[in-house]
Amino acid sequence: MSTGKIPFLEAVNGSDVLLPCTYASCIGIKDLYFKWEFKDNGTMLKVIDSVIPTDHVEPSTINIYRERVEFVGSSKENNLSIVLSNITFEDAGEYTCFGKNPKEKDKNHSAIFTLYVVDELRVVDNTLTLIIVSCVGGFIALLVIFMLLKNFTLFVLAKIEEKNKECLVSSSGIDNTENGLSGSKSTPKPTPKKA
Repeated sequence: MSTGKIPFLEAVNGSDVLLPCTYASCIGIKDLYFKWEFKDNGTMLKVIDSVIPTDHVEPSTINIYRERVEFVGSSKENNLSIVLSNITFEDAGEYTCFGKNPKEKDKNHSAIFTLYVVDELRVVDNTLTLIIVSCVGGFIALLVIFMLLKNFTLFVLAKIEEKNKECLVSSSGIDNTENGLSGSKSTPKPTPKKA
């Protein structure tokens, strides 16, 4: 049995609430007995119960013991969820989804879902979250701009260096007329005298 990822819900007085519950069995089901119970001042009160004959077959009779309760589950989807309509403060508390599958040697499975009923939903102040996200986003933007400027500067410097190399190669082409070859002209250096 599972009530999903969040085992509690905060709902407004007078609204309708879905209490989720799903089941799974590796070996299939036969006469799966399930029920929802409500804990009222320490006493467990039955809300709904029924028997699912086999996999993907809907229960023939669903017994509802409380007003404003509707079974919305489907055995085709392994779903045993119920809806509480027009909830009141008296509906707040723990609800238990219980299942017993004879194929699993009558193992009992249950999941607890807690319902909180309030006058109005609380407004969550996200100011701190927005400040943190803005700072992190700004830092990442500055880092990206810095990296782009660095790469652009390196690219420009590489192009300037490449152009300077071309200028040096073309300006060193002095004709060597002595040998009839083009290239740099060599001037003989006098041999140093020994003293």
